[in-house]
Amino acid sequence: MIEIKNISKTYSMGKVEVKALSGVSLKISSGEFVAIMGASGSGKSTLMHILGLLDRPDSGTYYLGGKDITNLSDEEQALLRNRIIGFVFQQFHLLPRMSALENAELPLIYAGKRHLKQRAKEELAGVGLQDRIRHRPNELSGGQQQRVAIARSLVNEPLIIFADEPTGNLDSKSKVEIINILQKLNQAGKTIVIVTHELEVAAYCRRVIQMRDGVIISDQRKQEERKITEVVSIEDNLVNNILSKSHKTAGGTKFLDYLHQAVAAMLSNKMRSILSILGILIGVCAVIAMLALGQGAKESIEKQLASLGSNLLVVRPGSSKMHGVSMQAGTVTRFTLADIAAMAKLTEVVKSVSPSVTGRGQMVYGNSNWNTQVEGVGADYESIRAAYPAVGRFFTESEVKMREKVVLLGTTVARELFGEANPIGQTIKINLLNFKVIGILPAKGANTFHDQDDVAVIPVTTAMFRVFGKEYVDTIYVEAKNPGSIEAAQAAISELIIKQHRLNPKEAEDAFQIRNMSDIKDTLETTTKTMSMLLGAIAGISLLVGGIGIMNIMLVCFCRLVCKSFHVFGGTFNFILAGRWHTFWALAGEEGGRT
Repeated sequence: MIEIKNISKTYSMGKVEVKALSGVSLKISSGEFVAIMGASGSGKSTLMHILGLLDRPDSGTYYLGGKDITNLSDEEQALLRNRIIGFVFQQFHLLPRMSALENAELPLIYAGKRHLKQRAKEELAGVGLQDRIRHRPNELSGGQQQRVAIARSLVNEPLIIFADEPTGNLDSKSKVEIINILQKLNQAGKTIVIVTHELEVAAYCRRVIQMRDGVIISDQRKQEERKITEVVSIEDNLVNNILSKSHKTAGGTKFLDYLHQAVAAMLSNKMRSILSILGILIGVCAVIAMLALGQGAKESIEKQLASLGSNLLVVRPGSSKMHGVSMQAGTVTRFTLADIAAMAKLTEVVKSVSPSVTGRGQMVYGNSNWNTQVEGVGADYESIRAAYPAVGRFFTESEVKMREKVVLLGTTVARELFGEANPIGQTIKINLLNFKVIGILPAKGANTFHDQDDVAVIPVTTAMFRVFGKEYVDTIYVEAKNPGSIEAAQAAISELIIKQHRLNPKEAEDAFQIRNMSDIKDTLETTTKTMSMLLGAIAGISLLVGGIGIMNIMLVCFCRLVCKSFHVFGGTFNFILAGRWHTFWALAGEEGGRT
């Protein structure tokens, strides 16, 4: 069944090298009951780890079922270990949060055989624990815990069982019970290899191997008849068949197994799970909230920019200075409708032009009245300032030319005059003149200083000649053809005004002003980006705080585990420090043991 030739193993502990095995050769046949004995440091545990595929020799050859497996990969060794070998350890290595049944099922999960979990119950019943399968390790005696470990080693129906000091932590009665169980397994055909330093345990074995300083010093076989019902050996090509099998376990089944284990672990550590989830929630919620705030602010600013219009230039008359005192706007240059017509002809850089005159107006409808700002504009104002009516329509170029008395109301004015009633088609008075309501302007919002919806818009000619009695316009809105032509449009308009009004170029700065709305837009976009970066930094800090909280919880759990390891496992911890951490892969499936 097993043959090793000239196996050597040396451990490096800093600058010190410890030779654990020196040219050991050994054969173990099917159905044998072998005890490997020796004092501490004799190499018996190292030999068992190499025989059980938990460790690799530095040199030598290992044959399993006649096949050389010395140079197999870790994954291939794990596959053989899971299918052929079972392990029983002195410290039991039961998971404290799981029941006896769940501990016994672990090798089935790692092997992708969760559907065979009934076998775990049968093996527990076989070791006399049928009435304790729902109990956790801390509710079981030492002997009962070792029985669970034996049942766990048997669920995959291994051909060989390795037991490392299986009775070392047990009282005399429990020791006899465990040895009797191992004897019965041997009589059923299982090959048993026990590592022990107790002579009374070795007395039950059919073969005793003595070791000292990493070499075998004696190998004695007992001649008594063995009552073995059926010898279980490694069949021809069994090793090849196992290695040739790919992982055929359904991915969904494995996923459900892992999910089951994860949920069980969370439920068994409720406080840790709650604190970890809370830390994650704080971090994630902070990120989402900050991103939402940043996006909301960005959309709000974009909405305000849209209300200004796209590619917009605002032309205003300047003011002169008398004795160092600035006079009112328009005292140097007054724009007329002729200027509007001239600007509209700059078609290479200008898309549309709209004049604007403003004033206050008293509005009356029935028993309601409201004083608001009245603005006279051209027909192109609708597209230039994104003033598309929410209800109704905008006035036409024909209505501007005919000085028609039509009006569009802002939402604030419509609410104050009409309440919940529909204002479209109704007649109101503006400064005692009758106007027909043809539309409601889109809501643009209000700030601390100004309500953009407290306005009424009428044709510019009607405002100039019928309402305010003006022969000049207060402001000119110009839409450039595209963002790239804004600078060219600004230069062309400036040149046109200087030419039209015969201005001295040196005095042009005081004669009129041209404001570029793209500068305001760039400033607002820069502000938005800065605010987004600030909110992102705050969210990152929140996420970091949540991560630190999770890390603290994990650190506490780790410290508890280390302290418990020192207290409970004792020499086992030193064993880990010595580099022999393969022991904890004993239950390894293809990947389970490593995890």
